[in-house]
Amino acid sequence: MTAPTPADQHAPYDLLGVGIGPFNLSLAALADSATDLNALFLDSRPGFSWHPGMLMTGTTLQVPFLADLVTMADPTSRWSYLNYLRHHDRMFRFFFSERFHIPRREYDAYLRWVAEGLDSCRFDSEVTALEWDERADAFAVTYRTGGAEHRVLARQVVLGVGTDPVLPSALADLSTGPHAARVLHSADYRTHRAALATATDVTVVGSGQSGAEVVLDLLRHQDGEGLGGPYVRWLARTPAFAPMEYSKLGLEHFTPDYVRHFRALPEATRERLVGDQWQLYKGVSGDTLGEIYDELYERTIGGGQPRASLHPDTAVVAAAPEDRGYRLTCRSGQQGEEFEVHTSAVVCATGYRASRPAFLKPLADLVDWDAQGRYRVDGDYRVALDDRITGTLYVQNAEMHTHGVGAPDLTLGAWRSATILNAVTGRPVLPMAERQAFTTFGVPAPESEGGPR
Repeated sequence: MTAPTPADQHAPYDLLGVGIGPFNLSLAALADSATDLNALFLDSRPGFSWHPGMLMTGTTLQVPFLADLVTMADPTSRWSYLNYLRHHDRMFRFFFSERFHIPRREYDAYLRWVAEGLDSCRFDSEVTALEWDERADAFAVTYRTGGAEHRVLARQVVLGVGTDPVLPSALADLSTGPHAARVLHSADYRTHRAALATATDVTVVGSGQSGAEVVLDLLRHQDGEGLGGPYVRWLARTPAFAPMEYSKLGLEHFTPDYVRHFRALPEATRERLVGDQWQLYKGVSGDTLGEIYDELYERTIGGGQPRASLHPDTAVVAAAPEDRGYRLTCRSGQQGEEFEVHTSAVVCATGYRASRPAFLKPLADLVDWDAQGRYRVDGDYRVALDDRITGTLYVQNAEMHTHGVGAPDLTLGAWRSATILNAVTGRPVLPMAERQAFTTFGVPAPESEGGPR
C-alpha cells in the first residue's frame, strides 16, 4: 500500500477509513500488501487504545489468538499476532504458556504495535465532515489535526467509528454531573476502580462478559475474611447467568456461511433472531462464571456467607439518588413483582450501540436509511446511497441488523476486511473460500445420487 504524503493529498485517495479500532485497523493491515492502493486512516484519539476501561490483569480475549487482525484472511501477513510475538521475543514464552485465548492486555499491545507500524494510520486527526463533492467526483473529508483543518478527497470511504456505551434509560440521567463517578458504564470501570473498591455497596447491571469481569474483580477486592471491600450485587435481565455458546458447531454462526444465510432472511425474521441469539454474543465465558462461583464458595468456608447476591431475570425500571447512594426499583421478569435495592454505586455493563456520527450530517440526505434510521448494507458491506454518488461508502460493525450477531465479533473481522478490500480494488486481493461451515443453514440444495449437489 502506498503511504500517504503531503504531495499526493490533492489527488483522491483510493480508500479512506474513518476511525481506527480493531476492524478498520484490520483493513489497514490487510491493505498494506496492496502496493498500488493509496489509503489513509484517521482517528481523533492521540493514539491507539482498545477498551482501556476494561483492561484488568487476568482478563482474556473471548476468541482464540488466530482471530487477530489478519490471520483468518491472510496468515502470511507480517501483521499477525505470531509475528508480533516474534518481534517482541515472546515466541517461546507464548509457546510454553499453551494459551489459545490470550490476555486482553497483550491483545491491546498487539493492536498498538500494528497501528504504530502502519504509515497509513494517523491519530490526533478528528474528522469533522464527510460530504460528496460533485465537481471532484469524490468524497470530501474534512479533518482537524494540530489545530489546523485539512480537506482531502477519497473515492471510497470506510466507516469504522465503533459503537457508543449504552445505559438503561432509568439510569442514564444519573450518569453525568456529580453522579458520574458512582453511576458509570463498564467502559469507564478501570478509571474508577480504586474508588469503587472502597464503596460500601456496588451494584453491577448487565449479564455479559464485561459485567461478569467487573463482578469478579470487585469480589477479589474483598479481603479473605469477607469483611473489607464492597458488597457486590449483580442484576441481569437475562433469564440466567448463562455461558456463551462455545460448542464447535454453535460457533459456526460466526462464519461467512451464516452471514450469507442471515442476509437472505426477511427483515422481521432477522430482527427476531438477533434477540433470540443473545447467548451467542451476550453470554459469559464459562471460565469466568467458574471463577465467580469459586470466589463465592471460598466465602462459605467455616460457615461464612458471601457478601454478594446474584439476581437474574431482573430489570432496573427506575432509579433515584438518596443519602449516600441510590435507590433502584427493580422488576422480576417472571414474577412481575417489584423490589427496591439501595446501593452506593452502579456499574452498567449494558453494552454498546452503533450511532450516526456527527460528521456524516452533510451526507445524511444522500444515504438510503432503513425505516429505523440504520444503514442498508449489502453483501460487500457497501452502504446504499443516492444514485448521484459514484463513490462507495462502506461500514464496519454497524450492520448487525443486516448481517447478524457476528458483526461485532472479532472472529469475522479479518474476513469482513478482506471482503471490503476485494470490493475496493475490484479484484480478489485475498481470495476467500466459498464454504466454511459444516452446518447447512436454511433449506438445502436438491440432492442427487451420491449426496447433495
